[in-house]
Amino acid sequence: MTIDNRKLLQIGLGGTVITALCCFTPLLVYVFGFLGISGLIFYLDFILLPALGLFILLTALAFWRQRNR
Repeated sequence: MTIDNRKLLQIGLGGTVITALCCFTPLLVYVFGFLGISGLIFYLDFILLPALGLFILLTALAFWRQRNR
């Protein structure tokens, strides 16, 4: 099963934007505090930074595939 370049680019850009918002703004800190699970804030960096890297690589792959097409 292959994903076309347009869908891959949409997923990559959408994931990058959402993950960047969660990484660089205190959005998730407020949400976790509101939900009462603020003890888990310590673990956000272990999940968000690799996810951001993955979505950036996915976006780069989509651009590369589109350019070489």
